[in-house]
Amino acid sequence: MADPSTDGTPTGTPSAPAAASGGTRWRRFALVVLPGLGAAAILGMMTTQGLLAASFAVSGDSFKMSAASLEGEGFTQYGDVATSVDDSARPVGLSTVEYAELQDLCMSSLIDLPIGTATLRIGAGEETPVEGTNLVMDVEQLQGNASFSNIEIGRDASTLDKAEGGAGPTGGFGLQSDTISVKDPKITSWAVNAGSLKLSGLKLSLKPGEDECY
Repeated sequence: MADPSTDGTPTGTPSAPAAASGGTRWRRFALVVLPGLGAAAILGMMTTQGLLAASFAVSGDSFKMSAASLEGEGFTQYGDVATSVDDSARPVGLSTVEYAELQDLCMSSLIDLPIGTATLRIGAGEETPVEGTNLVMDVEQLQGNASFSNIEIGRDASTLDKAEGGAGPTGGFGLQSDTISVKDPKITSWAVNAGSLKLSGLKLSLKPGEDECY
């Protein structure tokens, strides 16, 4: 009988079978994708519960948003800088809407993976509009048919008061209005956060290739 003290491996224990190459690829894919989806879910919960700070380092990649309509109460905007984790900076229009409803919202971002480019898409509000409070967007570009009520253009950014927390730096160029309405908005943004966000009919998908909202 072999002395077990000389070898910690029991006699006759079969070695583990080698993994098939296909299974290995899928496991690697899961290791890359699942943490990202988990982070997205955590980010969603934090946003919904109002736990995000007013500003944070952006990822360095912009994303696209589109909707059938955006209706908001209490709108402010002024020029600001979005800073990414690599300390690069870009100018944005920091837009705050105190209460917003978006019909048929789509958000998309391109992600580089070891297997190629993929598109992360989030959709909501197809039947019941998405509702957000203290919605803050770092906007690089906005297209659509817009209308405002009681708009003030060129007001000092430090005196903006139509949206809670929507004031900017002293001497900055700002604008604000009681309401904002945009039909078919197409937005390129670097970051979005909100005090609360209700995504009715949420759909999340990650698919190979480029399949952006617009």
